[in-house]
Amino acid sequence: MQEGIILKGIAGFYYVKVKDGRTIECKARGKFRNCNLTPVIGDRVFIEEIDNNSGVIKEIMDRKNLLIRPYVANIDQAIVVFAAKKPHIVFSLLDKLLIQIEHNNIEAVICINKSDLDDSQIIEKVKSIYEKVGYKVITTNALTGEGIDKLKEILRGKVSVFAGPSGVGKSTLFNKIQNKVKMETQDVSERISRGRHTTRHAEIIDIDYDTYVVDTPGFSSLDLDFIKADELQYAFKEFKDYIGKCKFTSCMHYKETDCIIKQAVKEGIIPFERYNTYIEILQELQSSRRMKR
Repeated sequence: MQEGIILKGIAGFYYVKVKDGRTIECKARGKFRNCNLTPVIGDRVFIEEIDNNSGVIKEIMDRKNLLIRPYVANIDQAIVVFAAKKPHIVFSLLDKLLIQIEHNNIEAVICINKSDLDDSQIIEKVKSIYEKVGYKVITTNALTGEGIDKLKEILRGKVSVFAGPSGVGKSTLFNKIQNKVKMETQDVSERISRGRHTTRHAEIIDIDYDTYVVDTPGFSSLDLDFIKADELQYAFKEFKDYIGKCKFTSCMHYKETDCIIKQAVKEGIIPFERYNTYIEILQELQSSRRMKR
């Protein structure tokens, strides 16, 4: 049997890239239907070849994560793209995307595109908050090519997905890092200051040896109702060294006394902006839970 990764699926056929570089069209064994398991792009699988161009998926390896939008498994990292301007960065949106990424056990890299439009020093503000938290922040200009080599270096050896709002240049960046698939791009609407979605399907593109990118943006939903209020703290990278060390084991780091996380915020170790986001989302989740009772 050969080991490979599913790059795309069409009408019950799965296209699996194996270690020798070939892509083999495969059907899935019937046993997967019996156990309610459907192969998805990103799955690492074992296949049995029928001939040089076709085969059968015999086994699906354990997944480390499974995203719903896009429907893809085993993502290593998300490149979270925002623009320095046009559209402006909305920090609450950035934090909500990071929460979803952390919740799915995916590494995040923040990419600020359109760096030439940074006339209000927003890039420095992003770095001052998020590098302190522990995120890598890079800057790019998809039109001039600035930062593209750095982005390619970050992608190397991993399965990555781009995430972020419309109009920030995700499609243009995608076109810069590879030449196998041309993704449609559109300018930002002057009237509403945001772009229109230009991608409609999901496929994994191999852009280098053992380096893959999903060709459609991820984490399109900003609904965080899937996270319980007491689980929210685990989606904040900067909280993790402090969780369990407060006076009360059930501490939510909000109204409780003797909270080590609130102390870290007071001392400037945890950025106040991020803690503020945590409290706002915590209140939303608690309110939503009360309304559902």
